[in-house]
This record gives sequence, C-alpha cells and structure tokens, in this order.
Amino acid sequence: MSGYEIRALSSRTWDAFAALCERNNGAGMGGCWCCWFHNATMAERRECGGGDWRGYKEHLVRAGEAHAALVFEGETAVGWCQFGSPEELPGITHRAEVEFEGAPRPDYRLTCWFVDRRHRRKGVANAALDGALELIAAAGGGVVEAYPFDVDGKKVSSSFLYNGTRDMLERAGFTYERAKGKNHCLMRKVVAPSAQVVG
Repeated sequence: MSGYEIRALSSRTWDAFAALCERNNGAGMGGCWCCWFHNATMAERRECGGGDWRGYKEHLVRAGEAHAALVFEGETAVGWCQFGSPEELPGITHRAEVEFEGAPRPDYRLTCWFVDRRHRRKGVANAALDGALELIAAAGGGVVEAYPFDVDGKKVSSSFLYNGTRDMLERAGFTYERAKGKNHCLMRKVVAPSAQVVG
C-alpha cells in the first residue's frame, strides 16, 4: 500500500475518476462507469444510463449520491471501492436472498472494486477496501455488508472479481454469514466511528 493515497469520490476528484474510466473503456460491466449497482432493475439501468453512463455518474457524484474510496498514485486515480447505503445501491445480484422479510439491513454496502489494468496485483484493491472502511468510519460507522466472490481456491481472472473475494474481506475483519447465489457470499463487519466524525 506504500505510495497510495485515498481520496473520496466527489466533485473535486471527478476528473481523476473520469480519466481512470476513460483509460479502461468505461471501467466495468459493459463500460458502466460504476453505475450498475445504483439501479435495481435492468429497465432502470437502461433508462438512467440512457446510452451515457458517464453523464449519469457525474450527475450522481455532483449531487452527493455516489460514494467511493479512490486510490491515488500521485495525482492519478488507479482504482476504487464503491460503497453506499442500500437505498443508494439497490442493484445487488440475488437481491431476494439478501433483503427478505426480517433480514437485518446494513448501514452500508460495498458493491464494486475496480483496478486500472496497469496496476493490478499491486495491492490497489486492498488499499481501496481499507480506504472505504476509513471513509465509513469518518461518516459515523455502522454495519457494513459485502457480497464477494467465494472462489474457494479456484483461479479466476481478476477482471471478474469486481465484488472482491471472501479471503480479502476476511483479512479486513469481515465475518462470513452465508452463501449468496452460486459463487458469492454475504459478509458483514461493524465499523466503529472514527475519533473525528465528518458531517
């Protein structure tokens, strides 16, 4: 993690985030600009994306409705971890296995990691995870839920591990709760508020 700095996604860091997406063909599923999880249904994704995921994401960021920990190397953003409330990020897969009646609601979800192609396998994803948890602590902390791949030792291309991995989350102190879908699981961690709560 040496040499990396964490900054929150905001109007001030938008240009660096946009440059990272542009270098990587829109970064993510079909070039979604990390918008996929903001919408609950495919119809909403089509309507809100409108063929311009970039514009949609910028609108959300400038309105304070999109959150992520951006990893910087110098002045260049090289990766991120997206986080937000369930209301901000409703579009998780296998949603019915998570949001059934009586299930506890987290304060935050971690839904997506992305690392620049040129910086993979250099600790960026772990730095982004640590950064997201620090930003959540600064915002008051709470219950954080993640839905990582449970690869169980299988080799998987890093480009498909956009939800993170179970072992990465376990190293960060998350507790395994149960399986979700075929290759994912649900994990939780309680993040205490930091000494200086922001906001």
